[in-house]
Amino acid sequence: MMITMMFLVIGIPVVCGLGALILPRGVREALSFAGATLNLVICGRLFGQEGTLSLPWGGFGILFELRLYHFSSFILIAAAGFGFLISLYSLHFMKNREKGNQFYAYLLISLGMVNGAVLADNLVLMLFFWEGLLGTIFGLIAIGNREAFRSGVKAFILIGVSDVLMMVGIMMTGYLAGTLTISKIHQLPLDSPFAITAFILLAIGATSKAGCLPFHSWIPDAAVDAPLPFMALMPAALEKLLGIYFLARITLDLFALRHGSGMSMAMMTVGVVTILVAVMMALIQKDYKRLLSYHAISQVGYMILGIGTAVPVGIVGGLFHMINHAMYKSCLFLTGGSVEAQAGTTDLRKLGGIARRMPVTFTCFIVAAAAISGVPPFNGFFSKELIYDGALECHWIFYAGALLGSFLTGASFLKLGHAAFLGKNEYLSSRVKEAPLTMLVPMIVIAAGCVLFGVANQLPLDTLIVPIIGPQMAAGHHFAGFPENTFLVIMTITVLLASWFNHQFGVSRTGKGAGACDHIHHAPLLHAIYDRAERREFDPYDRGMQVINLISRVSWGIDRGIDRLYNVLVVGISQSLSRTVGEMHNGSFATYVVWASVGGALVCMYMNA
Repeated sequence: MMITMMFLVIGIPVVCGLGALILPRGVREALSFAGATLNLVICGRLFGQEGTLSLPWGGFGILFELRLYHFSSFILIAAAGFGFLISLYSLHFMKNREKGNQFYAYLLISLGMVNGAVLADNLVLMLFFWEGLLGTIFGLIAIGNREAFRSGVKAFILIGVSDVLMMVGIMMTGYLAGTLTISKIHQLPLDSPFAITAFILLAIGATSKAGCLPFHSWIPDAAVDAPLPFMALMPAALEKLLGIYFLARITLDLFALRHGSGMSMAMMTVGVVTILVAVMMALIQKDYKRLLSYHAISQVGYMILGIGTAVPVGIVGGLFHMINHAMYKSCLFLTGGSVEAQAGTTDLRKLGGIARRMPVTFTCFIVAAAAISGVPPFNGFFSKELIYDGALECHWIFYAGALLGSFLTGASFLKLGHAAFLGKNEYLSSRVKEAPLTMLVPMIVIAAGCVLFGVANQLPLDTLIVPIIGPQMAAGHHFAGFPENTFLVIMTITVLLASWFNHQFGVSRTGKGAGACDHIHHAPLLHAIYDRAERREFDPYDRGMQVINLISRVSWGIDRGIDRLYNVLVVGISQSLSRTVGEMHNGSFATYVVWASVGGALVCMYMNA
């Protein structure tokens, strides 16, 4: 029965997705919701169980191997829960929109691909499902607005490049371990350039799927162009769960990542850089969805930082932050969708004064914004404190970078909340009304989870997170409850207060919430950097396309040159010689005798020489 259910969680979403693609309106929505519901029920039945399956699939050690254990069942039910809530939310948001059949098809097939990648116990099988997501992500983005196809191509290329690197890493790891079965690979030592390269390539694939720099720049574009439920499900939830899940498998199971090692320091550096670069860009955004998209990138840095510490408290914090982020970021995107549906815009300069008209949406926003900012007692506070503890155990510079990220995060969401919901906008406040129940229920459920996982953090930590690292690593450590490190708590509260004073200062200068961070945007040293960033001068995709275009122009010039050499110059010389020879052969016998005599003389001279 359990093996059958493992197949069902892969097959049911895919089959329902294909059905939604061809069925008429009304039926496809019902099928989509039914498929997401059934997927959630089955994943709930599988939670806490263990089992394996191995079937012949291909040669060279490539088997159809599935494994269900605590970690994979936890990710399964989390992904199924988000899929169910987004499916419910989409019933109203996607109503009467074009290409709804494609949206539901890609949505459900994505759930099936995620389930397959999480259950896969063979690296090549996991790659099969992993690459299936590449196609559905492209499709979900491409069905958006007029610019969506271009954003979809950008996402396809950036994710595809990182996936190619991961393919190479899988081949190298299989060679090192002598097997492609994940559960049979145990703590490969990072003691050779070959092993280090394999680890880096796998880590690139995992972190890029989660939205880490430098393969991140498609997310802000997709936030504006793609249907909003896509942002609430994929970059905010499923990709984070899948990417961080695989990163944890790489560092805990496949390779031996040691505290204080070069690879550990490199991962923490990438984490801090991702936090700061993305949150600095979020700070200056004037669009609700685009601001959230940069925070979806920034928060990945905390997860990578925590896991990269290679100490129990940091790893637990990174994994706890994974599920916490999926919760509050999905909730934030859903509030953005409600605002867009009811107000008709997500431009912060055109919003304001809708808190009284949308009290439930505003309340859910407050809860989720407080959680992502690390305000106690919400869930984000506790996972961040664990990460801070692990970072400080490694080096204070990593803790300082993460703490600065928290200051900027708090400033961003004070700006967002003030601009979108508070202030004055008589036009909007008179015509906007609260979102319908199907859109409110998912927000309320997730917001309640943010409170529950904070106040009762022992429940998720002891039952979901700590068993992942195993009893040996967790022995002697206590992670739940209020943080024991008073210094970290005091510093967090100090930083949050600093964010508040920064917001008040910014609003007093500009007189509006949308301009609360303009004094940072236009600071003497930052202004020039921000200008270049807004012109996309730091976008790796755009820079890469410029290099490719340059190579293409040079290659085209070389091709034209070779073409002219053979088709113009050589042909011209041949024609000229032909005309000359033709003119010499004028039919005169005397001329031929002279040419024959000259030729004979030259031959004799050559032979005598």
